[in-house]
Amino acid sequence: MWRVPLTETLVAKMRPTLSLEECARADRFHIARDRNRFIVARGSLRVILGSYLNQAPAAVNFCYSNYGKPALSDENSVVTNGVTFNLSHANELALIAVTRDRQVGVDIEFIRPDFASEKIAARFFSRQEVEVLQGLPGAQRAEAFFKCWTRKEAYIKALGEGMSMPLDQFNVSLAPGSAASLLGNLRDPAEVSRWSMQDLSPGPGYFAAVAVEGDAWQLKCWQERGEHEVAL
Repeated sequence: MWRVPLTETLVAKMRPTLSLEECARADRFHIARDRNRFIVARGSLRVILGSYLNQAPAAVNFCYSNYGKPALSDENSVVTNGVTFNLSHANELALIAVTRDRQVGVDIEFIRPDFASEKIAARFFSRQEVEVLQGLPGAQRAEAFFKCWTRKEAYIKALGEGMSMPLDQFNVSLAPGSAASLLGNLRDPAEVSRWSMQDLSPGPGYFAAVAVEGDAWQLKCWQERGEHEVAL
């Protein structure tokens, strides 16, 4: 897991690594701050993947599923060796998960108290999750909300099926003290044994989680400094 500060001073360094399509996407942002964060996040993804593939960042090629999930393309000049990845960014931070021969999804959220509402939970959470949330003391609800949200988003992103899998069709843990886990899937109960989850602590003011296919994996955390250096 790579933690990437979305520092605007890196924009000039990262933009040349992007493809023409990525540059066009960046230029569609009307707010400069959002545009710059996209550039740094996407450029950092290229730097990190390039280090695994022994390729220049600009030479990394992507393909996309029918639902828009990116993956490494066979067009890369070297064998990808089963490397898979997922990117999420919020406010001033991005997280990039990199695995091999398994699917992965990561989600990071910046804490916004107004977002952690019963209205949002009732719209997107499962009935069981809403019941657990409503049964908690008021002081614990915001944390439980964001843990639920990041775990659900990480799972959805790992599946790579977009919103064709509604958020209320599966359950994740959210009670205080409970380990991050997939508790149920109305479409396919066997999914519970296929996936494992872990909460992440990217920094004050953020919640995050990762969902990984299988359970024989170990989390290692790094930080991208923007100068091809890493810190454990």
